[in-house]
Amino acid sequence: QVTPVESGGGSVQSGGSLKLSCVIRGYMSSGGTYCVGWFRQAPGEELEWVSAINRGGDTYYSDSVKGRFTISRDNAKNTIYLQLDSLKTEDTATYYCGFANAGDQYTIYDLMKYNYWGRGTQVAVSS
Repeated sequence: QVTPVESGGGSVQSGGSLKLSCVIRGYMSSGGTYCVGWFRQAPGEELEWVSAINRGGDTYYSDSVKGRFTISRDNAKNTIYLQLDSLKTEDTATYYCGFANAGDQYTIYDLMKYNYWGRGTQVAVSS
């Protein structure tokens, strides 16, 4: 059973930075292709895809965060990071990490194709 566990959320002022972590517990490095995605949900809003990285190291970003957020990974630690820079008040949300047993472009952007989810970590950006 794969279990993503997020951490690193907090409260910052506009323009500040945070680094979120997602530890993928239960994943065997000898396993097949995968992708890990970051999603966010603001109060009263739908879940929004933010960024993803696949097993090959390809990275993807939504237009709203491109140039401000950076996704990366540490394979030895089974951890995916999301560096949040130049934060805006509209970035306030609960951020979730999802794991999918595929890494193609049909999977990366589709939250329905993610098999495992973490419980989220909250990010609050004040002006």
